[in-house]
Amino acid sequence: MLLRHSIHYILTFLVLAGFSLSVSAADKKIGVLVYDEVLTSDAVAPAEVFGVASRKAWFSDYEVVLINVERNKTVTTEEGLTLQVDATIYDDLDLDVLIVNSAYDMDWLFENEDLTRFMKDQAKKVEWLASNCSGAFLYAHAGLLDGYQATTWAGGEPDLQRQFPKIDVIVDQNVVVDRNRITSNGGVPSYQGALVLLWLMSGESNAKEVFETIQFNRVISWSEIKKLTPDA
Repeated sequence: MLLRHSIHYILTFLVLAGFSLSVSAADKKIGVLVYDEVLTSDAVAPAEVFGVASRKAWFSDYEVVLINVERNKTVTTEEGLTLQVDATIYDDLDLDVLIVNSAYDMDWLFENEDLTRFMKDQAKKVEWLASNCSGAFLYAHAGLLDGYQATTWAGGEPDLQRQFPKIDVIVDQNVVVDRNRITSNGGVPSYQGALVLLWLMSGESNAKEVFETIQFNRVISWSEIKKLTPDA
């Protein structure tokens, strides 16, 4: 009899726990823009940083959503990694953060009116706009960096400044934050950009926890992240 009551109690607890988890499911979305031939690190860095964070109690109301520019269910990165996407720019998406990324050939993206419309629409709603590498050029073509400080891939800053004189382009800085715009050099610094954004969204201690969880502390010191964060 005691065993039966114990089993009943455990099952009841599991049901209630499951119900509790369902009502506290993630209701905020971090969109990571991807497409065929996107640079792997640009997309994987924010997906990893925010994916790890979303498994922490303090960030569990967020989820990472991979968003394809085209209607396909998968994309293949420049380096050959196949990624399963969660949505496309043609879906009705309510994002809190939009992160756009880069490729070696960006011209077709600049000319994609649907993509430009998507970014402009999201810019009216999201709390944060972020980019890695030449993803800054995507925002620039949409006019979303006019009047802001920004950066792009290392070496590409003069071209960004020449093409878009309304942007205050910062040279030789891995991550630039100006109000709710965050731009990075891309590549490995994409991790720095994501960690800086996580800091701004959830606080230094939480960002540092993820920094250590992914063992980025084996690559650089926390002070390298801290100096990139405004008013730190």
